[in-house]
Amino acid sequence: MTTAHSAGDSSVPRHVAIIMDGNNRWAKKRLLGGISGHKAGAKAVRTVVEHSARAGVEVLTLYAFSSENWRRPRDEVNALMELFLMALNREVKKLHENNLKLRIIGDKTGFSAAIQAAIARSEALTVNNTGMTLVIAANYGGHWDITQAARSLARDVACGRLTPDDVTEAAMQARVALGDLPPPDLCIRTAGEQRISNFLLWQFAYTEFYFTDEFWPDFNKESLQRAFASFAGRVRRYGRTDEQLEQRVTS
Repeated sequence: MTTAHSAGDSSVPRHVAIIMDGNNRWAKKRLLGGISGHKAGAKAVRTVVEHSARAGVEVLTLYAFSSENWRRPRDEVNALMELFLMALNREVKKLHENNLKLRIIGDKTGFSAAIQAAIARSEALTVNNTGMTLVIAANYGGHWDITQAARSLARDVACGRLTPDDVTEAAMQARVALGDLPPPDLCIRTAGEQRISNFLLWQFAYTEFYFTDEFWPDFNKESLQRAFASFAGRVRRYGRTDEQLEQRVTS
């Protein structure tokens, strides 16, 4: 896998976030068990990771398991944890061989000791890689993310390392997950739902959204290209008028 980075190519998002939805409905439609949908979804992950890297995406963030997903049936949760551990043990070597960096965001303390150890090994193995960063959001929630950032700042204020006036937007940005990476340019959600579902609430301030009716296991290279084509046609104003944008382009 090679990464053909498209520096300066505004049609390719620097940071893509994906809410991978529809595994269960995909399986149900085929009269299969729910775990079959998750296994098919894992194949779609491999496809999207490969083609995102080839397109020149710098950061790909996948919403794998939300903090609310613990409410699902125990058998499904246990199966998901087994798939997660298996992926960490089997797939990370391939990521490393292709110079990709892996980062896991979320409350890792909610996982078993075996999964926590596998996460630590995987991140350490790929930490110095220089290709695309693959972020897996696992036991992650946007409310949790903002809360842990605020708690971190509050501790520093309480012990005198910061004053209340030091608690700025930039200070919060530095404490939330992915604060050191480019903000998401594009969020893709599959399976027809049109909501954020507590994902990257702080980080999505100026993110473009793309919704598709495709179930996640059916999402492929062509699906990704359609999302990128939609993104390329957007006008990102960041609060400015069209006239101001035109002046910036011509100046």
